[in-house]
Amino acid sequence: MIKHNVISVVLGGGKGTRLYPLTLQRSKPAVPIAGKYRLVDIPISNCLNSGYNRIYVLTQYNSASLNSHIKNTYNFSVFSKGFVDILAAEQTNEGEKWYQGTADAVRHMQRYLANHDYDHLLILSGDQLYQIDFQEMIEHHIESDAEISIATIPVNAKDATSFGILKSDEAGNITAFTEKPTTDLLAGWESEVSDEMKAEGKVYLASMGIYVFNKGVLSSMLAEHQGMDFGKELIPDSIGKHHVHSYEYRGYWTDIGTIDSFFEANIGLTDDIPKFNLFDRYTIFTRGRMLPPSKVSGTTLDKVVLADGCIVAAERIERSVIGVRSRVGAGTVIKTTYMMGTDFYQTLDEIKAANEQGVPLAGVGENCYIENAILDKSCCIGSNVRITGGTHLEDGDFDTHMIRDGIVVIKKRAVVPSGTVIG
Repeated sequence: MIKHNVISVVLGGGKGTRLYPLTLQRSKPAVPIAGKYRLVDIPISNCLNSGYNRIYVLTQYNSASLNSHIKNTYNFSVFSKGFVDILAAEQTNEGEKWYQGTADAVRHMQRYLANHDYDHLLILSGDQLYQIDFQEMIEHHIESDAEISIATIPVNAKDATSFGILKSDEAGNITAFTEKPTTDLLAGWESEVSDEMKAEGKVYLASMGIYVFNKGVLSSMLAEHQGMDFGKELIPDSIGKHHVHSYEYRGYWTDIGTIDSFFEANIGLTDDIPKFNLFDRYTIFTRGRMLPPSKVSGTTLDKVVLADGCIVAAERIERSVIGVRSRVGAGTVIKTTYMMGTDFYQTLDEIKAANEQGVPLAGVGENCYIENAILDKSCCIGSNVRITGGTHLEDGDFDTHMIRDGIVVIKKRAVVPSGTVIG
């Protein structure tokens, strides 16, 4: 196996406003996914599975929980040169502003890269779900004699308006770029794709926000071009000046930067054979928790992903993801819901005191009905609560919850009193 000299950089993103309220108290890469992981675990795991273990994570908003997660998760042997380090935005003599974009973030970390020997810089987004062998991408980059490689995925005309669209020739060389074109401007932007993709109408190459740069090329680009963003400024400007190549990816990939896409990605994990398959040789690394096995009493489970440490006495749960340490009371029905779980167990004394005071416990109480919802970490939902998301609901932001695209999102640590009806 060829050993490539690579450093990976995971971009933590901005405020993550499209994922609000999940990003109210945490950065976007720290948002829990699949009941036991964090979003940042996906790009990091792709790197580690590809044999690349020198990784920086750049972030600046609400980074405390992300710092804690990375510190407690990614610890390498003293005999290894591997690391996963957080680089938070900071004021320096060179500049007092926070990161102004993806390229600006990498520009600010150049002084840290100077301490390492590397040939290629692999730049990744922190809010995507996919499985890629980056060794294949790096080898493709080297074989094509590229200076910059961009991972691309074929999309149809409808989806093309949401991405940066690249035009390539038969050899895979990128010849043009346009950012989120309107439908009437798509004519002429078709690229050479496989017959299978053509049959599905996926003839436009969308940038996945995954880049490989040669060391010297990136350094000179950042010095000469004061643009703040790769996709909007540096990449388009590099075409014609550098050899920019397309690495066409044909597997599952989704950008989960919105509540709707985040919800669909998680619920999709409950399919018999999900597009993102957790039950494979591919390993998703995350924090090791010393939790007991889950306990289920009298519950009908259908297409459910159930994490460790749960206590479930519900009547029925279907097409849902139930996160770590979740507690669900008797008689409750949960459908098409992502329940993130809790950060702690309540003691028997705490449970007794809460019951005496009429305060909902962490988790979901008895005889509830919950559908089309996301329950953020450690929320407390009382008994006889009815939460019914759907297209009949208008978007809105409330004390305990938010409604977006018909999905009811219960906020982190929110307390929903018994008898509450939402939807």
